[in-house]
Amino acid sequence: MTDKIETYIVDSFTDKPFKGNPAGVCILNQKLTDKKMQSIAKELGLSETAFICKIDNQDKYSIRYFSPVMEIPLCGHATLASSKVLFEINSKIDAIHFKNIQNLDLIIKKYGEKIEMEFPVYDTIPQNAPDELLNALGIEKIVNSEFNKETNILLLEIDNCELLNNLSPDFEKLKRSHNLINGVLITATSQRNGFDFESRYFWPWSGTNEDPVTGGTHTFLAKYWSNRLNKKKMNSFQCSERTGFMEVELISENKLLIKSEAQIILKGELRI
Repeated sequence: MTDKIETYIVDSFTDKPFKGNPAGVCILNQKLTDKKMQSIAKELGLSETAFICKIDNQDKYSIRYFSPVMEIPLCGHATLASSKVLFEINSKIDAIHFKNIQNLDLIIKKYGEKIEMEFPVYDTIPQNAPDELLNALGIEKIVNSEFNKETNILLLEIDNCELLNNLSPDFEKLKRSHNLINGVLITATSQRNGFDFESRYFWPWSGTNEDPVTGGTHTFLAKYWSNRLNKKKMNSFQCSERTGFMEVELISENKLLIKSEAQIILKGELRI
């Protein structure tokens, strides 16, 4: 017997189709094995696919995220994509709760075309970046190097936004340069009108070579730039080829609001 799963592709952190970060969204009526979810994520080939399943009669859902390589505990753009789908299916609701594998309660609210997500806030600690990693990225000089343990991501600040935009890493060398991280985030102050900082995220160790727009990195990136710029509310631009944007606001020591838009570009039926 063939199981049929309602499936979407959604471009997140953008107000235009084919920009931002595409995520798969699978709406489950029953639980799937980890192996099957991993196979679906690999088949779709997107940076992440979210699997959502209602857990009670309220607007509460479990959510899990898989890259083509492994399960990811928390993913911003796939959460935004899943929210966009659920709000479109039921236009009468304006709030959703997601529970991820870490048992975090992710509160999502709709404000017109914009969707606001409540995420945790994480700290970073100083950590040296290997020369081999910097060479693979094409970076000669950095301002700062920090590490976030919850996401296992290395953060590098550089002082040249043009260099950030033009980075073209050697991904094979990058993978060989470090074997203890999930990804490396490069960031710089923005020179674009209306934006405070920019970033790009490379993660050949655990996903695709580059994630076009990454909500999850803002769990620590927002606090990092809040301390650097002395601001609680900021606009972030991810300067990948597809580009994307979001508004971030630290509302407490451990809570962050991420607000942006998403575009549903495909609805279909997955048969397994």
